[in-house]
Amino acid sequence: MPEPDRPQRPLLAPGSLARDLVPALLLAALCLATLPVIGRASQRWGPGPEGPSPTPPVPEGATSPDAVAAVLVATAALALVARRHRPVTTLVIATTATTIYLIIGYPYGPVLLAVALAVHAVARRRPPRVAAVWALVTLAALMLHLVTSWSLTSLTHGMVGLVPAAAWVALPFSIGLARHLAADARSRARADADERLVQAERLRIAQEVHDVVGHGLAAIQMQADIALHVRDTRPGQSEEALRAISAASAEALDELRSTLSSIRPDGTDASQDPVAPTPGIARIGALCERVRTAGVAVDLEIDPAAGPLPPAADVAVYRIVQESLTNVVKHSAHPRAEVRIRQESEAVEVTVTNQDLHPAGHEPGFGISGMRHRAARLGGTLTAGAGPEPHTFHVHAVLPLASPSPEEQP
Repeated sequence: MPEPDRPQRPLLAPGSLARDLVPALLLAALCLATLPVIGRASQRWGPGPEGPSPTPPVPEGATSPDAVAAVLVATAALALVARRHRPVTTLVIATTATTIYLIIGYPYGPVLLAVALAVHAVARRRPPRVAAVWALVTLAALMLHLVTSWSLTSLTHGMVGLVPAAAWVALPFSIGLARHLAADARSRARADADERLVQAERLRIAQEVHDVVGHGLAAIQMQADIALHVRDTRPGQSEEALRAISAASAEALDELRSTLSSIRPDGTDASQDPVAPTPGIARIGALCERVRTAGVAVDLEIDPAAGPLPPAADVAVYRIVQESLTNVVKHSAHPRAEVRIRQESEAVEVTVTNQDLHPAGHEPGFGISGMRHRAARLGGTLTAGAGPEPHTFHVHAVLPLASPSPEEQP
């Protein structure tokens, strides 16, 4: 089974020497150093006159390690240099060298560590199904020496070797699979978090664009309707309406440019742009005046004791008033609104009330939902519906002056 296509990376990239080459060299040195020891020990582990000993089974008359054994164990160990970048290739080389080593009849030893580490690398870095197939192929290859190296009379005893051989594959495979699944879970969690941030930013920009463009177009539409209505009877009024349209469109374009500049690709902060207008409580008077030119009577009252607001709350107050007045321009049959802004020690309170014959019959649209979301992001609340007086529509928002921490934000 060939390895799937992946971006090719150098086996010994800068900085990877200690991580890739040193462990492989240490294992190769261990295997070569222990070959004489396990060769002598294998002579004592073999079956005796009273039957097999309780120690790990080895082939009868096990072959003493020689130069061929040294080459095989060195090959299996040094293949681990590529275990992170070419895990399947590493497993094939290590398994092939170890299988030949066992078929020839050399005794068990640290060479099986090379196979175990290669199995772990495949389970860690390849899909579970692919890794499971390679683990089974590896186990089958390690079992070949039981058929080719053992006599029929001792084959029963030799089958005990299935247990330790399976452990050299099953245990590293389980550990590698667990690490693979944990890494996948962390990766998915990061991707989900990134997606939530992207969606939140998209929603924020959509709300800003909706507030700016919706308000500007509503004012322009009303002025255009006025100009069309009085073009024959009051030509002067048409000229005033056109001036109002020009002013409203210019204001909307400036605010739209400010909003879109927050996502400028050069990464600069739009708030540092002295040309871009900054929505805030200081500009609510101009906002109400612009709405008045659109034909809506606006009664504005701002608490004279109100001090400077935090930037986020300042923008939120402006946008809530802007969207509320836009709804009055677009939907109210009686174009009149009362705007009240009152600041307390820990919160600022915004109230917009207008006359509406059917205040309970409105379905919340994107504008009202956006205002609620804007208030919630600051840890505040916003209600919109029938007002305390009969036949009135009432928007009431309470915004804390201290913004919540990121963990508390919805």
